[in-house]
Amino acid sequence: MRLRSVLLSLLAVPLLSACVNDGATYVIDNTREHVLSLIREQPYFWDKKLELSLVVSRMPACMRRHSLGSGTEATRVEIYQVPSGAFIAKVGKRMYATETQTCVAWARLDEEPEGGMGELKGTFRMKSGKLVFVKEEAEPADEE
Repeated sequence: MRLRSVLLSLLAVPLLSACVNDGATYVIDNTREHVLSLIREQPYFWDKKLELSLVVSRMPACMRRHSLGSGTEATRVEIYQVPSGAFIAKVGKRMYATETQTCVAWARLDEEPEGGMGELKGTFRMKSGKLVFVKEEAEPADEE
């Protein structure tokens, strides 16, 4: 009986190894306590869809996980910050607004905000086979 359960476990390993369960983090103010993290989960190896979540955290005050819907391995998530301090996560054509003061506010946006998207902080994307957050390079200031 024990040998049977060990063999079944070993047979399941190749099936489970194809599943994705990873994440990457954008550190907002150079502390590990104020971050936005993208979590990707693929519950079934035969399904190409990944469930995407954004974890909004400003420890020790708050932390909350919000669903971004589904995507694929190639899905990129852009992070913008508006002047009020709120963030916009753009996943393809879908956009969501959130904040890190209470981590509770979460809203799907039907269109770009009236004041614009704000400053692009960077993009969660695949790089060398790994999910990473790539910061947007600051444009050099014009010298006169």
